[in-house]
Amino acid sequence: MADEWHGALHHVRAGQLTGQTGQTAGMTRLEAVSGKTVGSSKIWMGQTHVAPGTSSGDHHHGEAETAIYVVSGRPVFVFAEAGSEVRIETEPGDYVFVPPFAPHREENPGAEEAVVVIARSSQEGIVVNLPGLWPGRAG
Repeated sequence: MADEWHGALHHVRAGQLTGQTGQTAGMTRLEAVSGKTVGSSKIWMGQTHVAPGTSSGDHHHGEAETAIYVVSGRPVFVFAEAGSEVRIETEPGDYVFVPPFAPHREENPGAEEAVVVIARSSQEGIVVNLPGLWPGRAG
């Protein structure tokens, strides 16, 4: 029972996810748990769908830490390190951690849709689209 010390649980059904969040080209982000949907104050959670043969634009998630769980497909996560592009190839069951302000993109080179569940340390789904992975230069 909810009272001043114990909040009520919220149930968000799969069909209730909303796409009213920051979007990046090549991806569809669906919001499940957020300040807008359930009144959370410290966490955002949802899922992202990447169509076969596509990739997101380069982006980061501001000050939020991001944890990703691969549900289906074999998405690839791309980021820059020491002037080189690094690719993390994943499969269902894998997890990826993205630190705050880390430029990256998701790719789906496979023939099936890739679906991932995302949790962020912010109540909202922050998406900052970028011209490239390297600050100050495109590409």
